[in-house]
Amino acid sequence: MNIFCIIPAFNEEKTIGEVIEKVKPLVDNIVVVDDGSFDKTAVISGASGAVVLRHPLNRGQGAALETGNQYAMQNGAEIIFHFDADGQFSAEDIPAVLAPLLAGEADAVLGSRFLEKKSNLPFLKEKVLMPIARLVNRLLFGIILTDPQSGFRAATAEAWKKIKIQQDGMAHCSEIIAKIFKNKLRVREVSIIVRYDDFGLRFGGGVRVFKDLLLAKLMD
Repeated sequence: MNIFCIIPAFNEEKTIGEVIEKVKPLVDNIVVVDDGSFDKTAVISGASGAVVLRHPLNRGQGAALETGNQYAMQNGAEIIFHFDADGQFSAEDIPAVLAPLLAGEADAVLGSRFLEKKSNLPFLKEKVLMPIARLVNRLLFGIILTDPQSGFRAATAEAWKKIKIQQDGMAHCSEIIAKIFKNKLRVREVSIIVRYDDFGLRFGGGVRVFKDLLLAKLMD
């Protein structure tokens, strides 16, 4: 199958090269969407063998992912998965995330930090933001998942045609999940590891996501 990896990136020159090298053996195509970076992200990505798409201005991760999805679908993608540029995700988890799609057992697969493998989530994220996000997904969309905000996800190209990302910012995570369930796609959660050093959503970011979701629900 023709597998595309979409990596949204904003000023990730320190990590993007290593991320691409680790992902490269596991996929057919890597697309880095440089979302208005003013460092060497685009140069390093191209030198590492990725296709580079560029936004002249920083539009947000959701917009970058949609740009990558559209490119992949226009270029023969059969499976598209999303992977972060900052080194949080482990390339070792990619085969497990792709397996249900390759076996025809699912239309979409969501990585989960709350199954067998344990991620070292920051206390605020684990004990406050994630429970709030689960509650928001349940109340607004009727969705129950172990991980309500995972950015490590994959789906068939046919599934992505039904999931056009409209939230340019971080609320795209819940938007994607909502559209997966709205379209009655077969979904599977797979255990992944996410590394947290200086990473993690701050409380103010969580409030913005909640506000974006409310807006999206009102406009639905």
